[in-house]
Amino acid sequence: MTTEQHTQVIDRRQEDMYIDANRAGKPFPHFWEKAFGSCHACITLAEDWRKDVDTLKRIVDVKHIRFHGIFDKETGIYGGDDEKGNLLLNFTRIDQIYDGLLAHGVRPFVELSFMPPAMGDDIDGAVHPFKYHPIVAPPKNPAKWFELIQRFADHLVKRYGIQEVSSWYFEVWNEPNIDFLAGDSKEAKQRAYFMMYDLAAHALKSVDSSLKVGGPATAMAAWIPDFLAHCALNQTPVDFVSTHIYPNEDPVNVFGEWRDISQKDMVVLAVQKIHGEVKASAYPDLPIFWTEFNAGFDGLSQTDLPYAGPWLATTIARCDGLVTEMSYWTFTDNFFEEGGVFQRPFSGGFGLIATGSIPKAPFNAFKVLHLLGEERLPIASENAILTRRKDGSVVLAIWNYVAPKESGNELTFDITLSDAGNGLACVHTVDETHGNPLNAWNAMGCPNFPTPEQQQKLRQAAQLPAAEVVQLKEGKLSVTAQPNALIVIQFISLKKR
Repeated sequence: MTTEQHTQVIDRRQEDMYIDANRAGKPFPHFWEKAFGSCHACITLAEDWRKDVDTLKRIVDVKHIRFHGIFDKETGIYGGDDEKGNLLLNFTRIDQIYDGLLAHGVRPFVELSFMPPAMGDDIDGAVHPFKYHPIVAPPKNPAKWFELIQRFADHLVKRYGIQEVSSWYFEVWNEPNIDFLAGDSKEAKQRAYFMMYDLAAHALKSVDSSLKVGGPATAMAAWIPDFLAHCALNQTPVDFVSTHIYPNEDPVNVFGEWRDISQKDMVVLAVQKIHGEVKASAYPDLPIFWTEFNAGFDGLSQTDLPYAGPWLATTIARCDGLVTEMSYWTFTDNFFEEGGVFQRPFSGGFGLIATGSIPKAPFNAFKVLHLLGEERLPIASENAILTRRKDGSVVLAIWNYVAPKESGNELTFDITLSDAGNGLACVHTVDETHGNPLNAWNAMGCPNFPTPEQQQKLRQAAQLPAAEVVQLKEGKLSVTAQPNALIVIQFISLKKR
């Protein structure tokens, strides 16, 4: 990134940008930074995982962490019944998990999954291939599923109080439309899921009507009309809708037909689809939670790269107003083990933080986007978000998105600000050479298992340099963004009049 003076380059792209800081805006809640995903329940007990929560909280206003498997074998919640047929429940590890979250200043976005082994139906055919082998069967005795949810919720309320637990969200299951719920057809999976959802929702509400329950937590933005129609027909409680989407999805699975959809557009189009489906349902005002999304899972290591910054920014810009929250999957690679233990710190892991507690470039993208204000102002650009903070100062995000496998060119923004005079701007940049520890790792020879000293050097390389302070000249500023750069500019002297 350079300012004011630029060397002419071949095919240099340029965009003129005019900012009227006195225009009226609209609320801009930071919906992309309120919730984050993790792996499964018991890894939250690890010291490094909890340190990474603290690291995340230092850069964003995260409220909730979501993870799988609170009922898995590892938590030990259920292993059988007493002589009268009542569930014998053990909440020791459940308490350790949730106590730990609350002690570190975050709340659980409770995913009610997976089935305790002693409760599942046809266990032999319902063991998921993830490393921790969750049981993805429906319950063999639905009444026991109801009792499990009811007593689980009752325990939480007694331990933490209803004021606290009513601020949590209870999401029934995870991705029942794919291999996370046994069944040989869509119809079979829906029958099983709707049964489980109905019982769970009524069990939660029987403990306290203020507990929030929702679903269907589907992959590929699926089942929302069917789910809401089912709830309306059966008068089943539903407080929010949740679903998942990734930029690499097959359009046929998401939209029911082939469309040529880029990774830049997939998440946005799916969000638009679900927003429309909820508005057309019997519950048009339900909150919509995207409880999983990220910058890609196609093996190109997009979640390790600066690429994720512009991708995230353009997704935020276009999903604004259509969602309640979006939960990035995931915030850390430490102890993420769906496919096994990571064998190197940078291998396309979903986390914002690499194994060894090394922040990646996408982590720094979240860090600089947090600087955006709480009020969004209009601006005529598809490569920008303009905001105003509570103190009246203006913050602008600009980016140079380049699609995966494409090289791209730099993009120069010639910015003019109304009534800015010769004020100052603080320019924060995340790109190939700013806040990207991959260069340092490559220079080390890409060690699979960095020494403690190497890990510390990588953490230092991941630190963003101090913002560049630039003086405007008659309200003008020129900034050049390298391919897949994300730049956030704080106009520290510009106030709303």
